[in-house]
Amino acid sequence: MNDTPSAGTLAVAMVGHAFMGAAHSQAWRTAPRFFDLPLDPTMSVLCGRDAGRAAAAASRLGWAESATDWRSVITRDDVDLVDICTPGDSHAEIAVAALDAGKHVLCEKPLANTVAEAEQMAEAAERARAAGVRAMVGFTYRRVPAIAFARQLVAEGRIGEVRHVRAQYLQDWIADPEAPHSWRLDKERAGSGALGDIGAHIVDLTQFITQDRITEVSGQLVTFVKERPVAAEHSGLSGTAGRAGETAPVTVDDAAVFLAKFTGGAVGVFEATRFATGRKNAIRIEINGSAGSLAFDFEDMNVLHLYDATEPDETAGFKRILVTESTHPYVAAWWPPGHGLGYEHGFTHQVVDLVTAIAEGTDPAPTFADGLQVQRVLAAVETSSDTRLWQEIPA
Repeated sequence: MNDTPSAGTLAVAMVGHAFMGAAHSQAWRTAPRFFDLPLDPTMSVLCGRDAGRAAAAASRLGWAESATDWRSVITRDDVDLVDICTPGDSHAEIAVAALDAGKHVLCEKPLANTVAEAEQMAEAAERARAAGVRAMVGFTYRRVPAIAFARQLVAEGRIGEVRHVRAQYLQDWIADPEAPHSWRLDKERAGSGALGDIGAHIVDLTQFITQDRITEVSGQLVTFVKERPVAAEHSGLSGTAGRAGETAPVTVDDAAVFLAKFTGGAVGVFEATRFATGRKNAIRIEINGSAGSLAFDFEDMNVLHLYDATEPDETAGFKRILVTESTHPYVAAWWPPGHGLGYEHGFTHQVVDLVTAIAEGTDPAPTFADGLQVQRVLAAVETSSDTRLWQEIPA
C-alpha cells in the first residue's frame, strides 16, 4: 500500500510513450512548476515494449530511466503511481495488477474495451480504495477552464433546468480512404472506433457539465471505409512489415450517432465521427435550459458562450466570455487575462487534481466507477445499433 508517499514525493511510472505518453509527460514535467502541489511528482520510469525506443522516449520526455517489463515496474518500492497510456486492450490487465500492488493509477480513456473489463477495473479500484490507494480515468477535457466554468454556471442555476443537450466530436483524420490502417481501426486493440475514441469524451463531458447521468440511448454506428492499406513500414494489426498493395479490414465504426435521455429529464443528441472533412478536433457542446443556454467549441477553447433568457428581448443574445481571468478554474496559475491556454494544459490540470486528491486522501474524479458508467453507455449505443432498439443504461 502506498497511500502516503515518503518524503512528500510521488514517484510515477508511465506505461506507453506515444501520443498520449508525450502529453502526459509534459503534464508531469509542468504541473509542479506552475502549481503549488502538496506532493512533488517525480518522473521515475517509462515503460515500453521496445528497449531502444523506450530509452529514447525516456530521454526525450524527461523520465529518469526506462524499462520493458511493466509487471516488474509496478512491484517496485520506488514507484507510487502508474500512469497507463497504452491502447485499450491492455488497460484492464495493467490497472488491476497495479492497484493490487498498492499503486495509485491514472488510466487513459476509455477505461477499457468492454464493460466486463471496466467492471473488473472498478472492482479493483474499490478494493484498493479501502487501503488508501486511488484510481482515476483520464477524461482530460473536463479540465479545460471553459468546460469547468460551464459546469460551475449550471450548478449555480444560471441556465435553469437543463432540457436539451447537444454534443459533437468531429475529426477528419481518416476521411481519406487511402489513409493507412492503424491499431485504432482494429476492434481487438481499440474496442471501438469513433464511438469509444472520441464519443467517450462527449458522453463524459455532458454528464460532467449537467451532473445528470445518461439513462437510455438509441444509436447507429457506421463504417464508411471497410478496408485500408497497410503502411509499408509496419502492419497496424501484427507489427510485421506490410507488402505493397496489402490491405487490412477496418473492424470498428467510423462514425456514431445516438439519442439519449438523462436522469433530470433532458434529452440529448450525440455525434462522433472521424469523417467530418475540415474539422480537426471540434468538440461542440450546447446545453439549453429553462433560463438560458451555454455553448462551447474546443476549436475556440478559451471561449464560452452564455445566453441569459431573463434579459429583455431588445438586448438578449449569446454573450462571448473569454475564460482567461484568474477567477476562472485553473487559470490563476498561468498567464495574464487574454493570454489563452492550449490543448496540453488540460493534462497539467489533470495531474494537479490527481496529486491533490492523493495527498488529501480523497477520491479523484472521474473515478473508475465513472469510467465504467461511460463504458456502459458506449456498450448500449453499440447494442442499440445492432438491435435498432432503445437501450437502458444500468445504474
